[in-house]
Amino acid sequence: MTITLKEVTSENWEECIELQPNEDQKQFIASNLYSLAQSKFLPTFETLAVYKDQLMVGFVMFGIDPDDSQYWIYRLMIDSSHQGNGYGIETMKQVIERIKAKPDATDIMVAYHPENQAAAALYKKLGFELLGKAPWGEIMTRLKVS
Repeated sequence: MTITLKEVTSENWEECIELQPNEDQKQFIASNLYSLAQSKFLPTFETLAVYKDQLMVGFVMFGIDPDDSQYWIYRLMIDSSHQGNGYGIETMKQVIERIKAKPDATDIMVAYHPENQAAAALYKKLGFELLGKAPWGEIMTRLKVS
């Protein structure tokens, strides 16, 4: 499978905000437009478009959270018309490798809505350990880097 991650730029951001999750997933994730706006206030975060060959199929955002100095994957979204092809897990594997290559990486954190069973299964499959419920209501998981 050929999945590549490319920076979201002035040339592709509008295509990125057109991507949408399945209707029943919208309650679990912020829109790509919101995420791109949020990233402007998180200078340590990267926003990347997910491509299958030359076609944009998703979006991911990650970086060092200013509150706890850990790497967090804040967003992973594969467009509804491209789900079920393994793009989400391949994207996560690439993001995990990018974070592991950073000299200051110790843990990778992810939080997800308690009802999002697809996210729970994905993170478990990737080796994330369940930490429990966060104060803001999401389920927290961690993948040890070192």
